[in-house]
Amino acid sequence: MNKFIYQKSAGITVLSANMTDFTYKKHAHQEYAMGVTIRGIQKYNLDGTLQLSHQNGVMFFNPEQAHDGMAQDKTGLDYVMIYIDPQLFLEVIEKKDIVRFPKPVVYDDRLKQGILNLSYAILSGKDEAICSELFVSLTDSLVQTKFSTDNKKDTALIHKAKDMLHANLEQVLKLDEICNELHLSKFKFIRFFKENTGISPYQYFLNCKIELAKQLIEKNRDIYSAVAACGFVDLTHLNKHFKSVYGTTAFEYMSYLN
Repeated sequence: MNKFIYQKSAGITVLSANMTDFTYKKHAHQEYAMGVTIRGIQKYNLDGTLQLSHQNGVMFFNPEQAHDGMAQDKTGLDYVMIYIDPQLFLEVIEKKDIVRFPKPVVYDDRLKQGILNLSYAILSGKDEAICSELFVSLTDSLVQTKFSTDNKKDTALIHKAKDMLHANLEQVLKLDEICNELHLSKFKFIRFFKENTGISPYQYFLNCKIELAKQLIEKNRDIYSAVAACGFVDLTHLNKHFKSVYGTTAFEYMSYLN
């Protein structure tokens, strides 16, 4: 059985997950993410390296860091994850420029408890002021973390390619047009993009469409307008791709927001 519950408060989204046979497809989020493995072992590929988060492991993901995810074995996996908009995170830790978590998995009781306290407060519907205070408390626990500067800044070419992909999310991917604009062959562009982002142009484009649909659902509480705005064929098409990234369908996700 697989169960995924989302809740949002104070600008932070929380996921409570129970997984057995579910596997996340390779994707990346726009947000910072951190979580705790409560039961089992979480197995995932991150930036081309295999990672294992055992019980009580604290996981960190930087924005646009490509990864997949699954349970290590048939006993399954329980974990919580919080997703934080980069600007909000930088504001709270009092940094101006994008920073990166230096390690993907650590074992730190204070950080673990801070994430769990914030997660459970949001999931149980605690007052937003309380959730904000717990968020500040969590980031205070991160003060000891030696953040690295963003050493994966996009080249001008990748930045331009991403802008072009974002500008056409309501349409199908027009790879030939992008390659012509960048003066690259299609195959050279695919290889170059993947080497610099860890994900193919199509995967990046699809992830951006799914992320935009998620934002529109949160804003408008209208799933069908999100389908149209993001260029999906129908709700079934959106649900299929949404579930591969978030573990739940777009329709189910909207029900968590009410």
